[in-house]
Amino acid sequence: MSLGLGWKVKGDGASLGPGEVVAPDERLSWGRTIGLGAQHVVAMFGATFVFPLVMGLNPQLAIMMSGIATIAFLLIVSGKVPSYLGTSASFVGGVAAVRAQGGDSAEVTGAILVAGLVLAAVGVAIHFLGSRVLHEVLPPVVTGAVVMLIGFNLAPVVAGIYWPQDQWVGFLTMLFTIVVAVAFKGFIGRVAIFLALIFGTLLSWVLDNTVGQITSVLGGATEATTHLRWDTSGVGDAAWFGFPSQTMVAADGKEVVGWHLPSFSATAILLVLPAVIALIAENTGHVKAVAEMTGANLDPVMGRAIAADGIGTVIATSVGGSPTTTYAENIGVMAATRVYSTAAYYVAAIVALLFGLSPKFGALVASVPGGVLGGITVVLYGMIGLLGAKIWKENGVDFGNPINLVPVAAGIIIGIGNVELKVTDDFSLGGIALGTIVTVAGWHLARALAPAELRTDAEGTLVAVGDHVYGDSDGIDDLYQDGYPGGRGSRDPGRDSRP
Repeated sequence: MSLGLGWKVKGDGASLGPGEVVAPDERLSWGRTIGLGAQHVVAMFGATFVFPLVMGLNPQLAIMMSGIATIAFLLIVSGKVPSYLGTSASFVGGVAAVRAQGGDSAEVTGAILVAGLVLAAVGVAIHFLGSRVLHEVLPPVVTGAVVMLIGFNLAPVVAGIYWPQDQWVGFLTMLFTIVVAVAFKGFIGRVAIFLALIFGTLLSWVLDNTVGQITSVLGGATEATTHLRWDTSGVGDAAWFGFPSQTMVAADGKEVVGWHLPSFSATAILLVLPAVIALIAENTGHVKAVAEMTGANLDPVMGRAIAADGIGTVIATSVGGSPTTTYAENIGVMAATRVYSTAAYYVAAIVALLFGLSPKFGALVASVPGGVLGGITVVLYGMIGLLGAKIWKENGVDFGNPINLVPVAAGIIIGIGNVELKVTDDFSLGGIALGTIVTVAGWHLARALAPAELRTDAEGTLVAVGDHVYGDSDGIDDLYQDGYPGGRGSRDPGRDSRP
């Protein structure tokens, strides 16, 4: 199997003519390729370190392992699918549920590692059986429902942990996110979350130096304390270069997360496994989008791409890193530049590795104020949930059909409301896990029992086919209209006609 490392120089290596593109197996000069790789780092950077923060994992380690996972992905797909593997948002809900039940970071990463193995196995199955199996097991009505309940299940995390730490910074950060995401076209709109994080952090610094400290309950604490909104005391003491520190328990009894070996809990695994469904849709959508932009038939490598993402997640979480997924932000960079060279992605991966070797960078990221995360996540979690509705809309799911309406209605309420089913004294199912089981099993049961005419109407269309693809790393691209460069459903990747 070719590794896809033999890039041909495109033309003079410096410029592209009208309508010309740089294919995955081509490159520009190394100087320009390095510059393009740096753009990919900026594009993936915001979401890749925000999500570890909200999952309670180490952002420095997440950045480092995203580079390693990206290299593994590119090698597995033989360089045919240009992609960056950043931190996945699909696991945030499951991780929140694990921590709510007292799970530590080792249990979190162990559960995600198992999910990565399952995703890799699904990819292998698709490679040999064909992508049609996706539609048969996970039709759009089911996939949309699972994505929706994963996102909306996170509402209590915002309301109970992040927002109360500084409600006004959270509110203003939320407004900033909305304005930037909607009012600006192109690259600025795509990195609205990252810019909002910078805005909120600077606002916190200004308030600390003008109105003084704030009294609030920090995330994970039980009593209110008076503290700086943006505490950078740990940044100065951190080294410029070095591997992320190992997970430890501080003097106050709290976990200081770093690298660690995973541990495995059946309960935690069941809570995060539903994210695999979202990742299948996400990766399928990514491959379809790249195929549309490059004009290549990538169906033969669809299974390998999904398996490669699963393997990337296994690699990352085996040392305590974050789960990975293909990133739509980087599709946007490719669409804008018309350069699909995987050489640029190798450059981006190496740069991410270098960032991950700076504890000072990790300490700076870890100092992001809780109120800022509140403003970001109130938008972000809602967008994840709404992606489920977008899947329904684009696939024409008919909720007048009781096969679609009844089991999905039950599953979503169970997922959002954290309804619990106690199986034994030591084992129970609830929230995302139970909601997913009810949605998937309930839909197939309803379809098996329903009259023939209802079964035909309930089938819908295949997830991520034709001009519309679904799933994203942070949900921003997926909420944009057709025509947005690199956004989902773009017919002309080089045209920015977002309203």
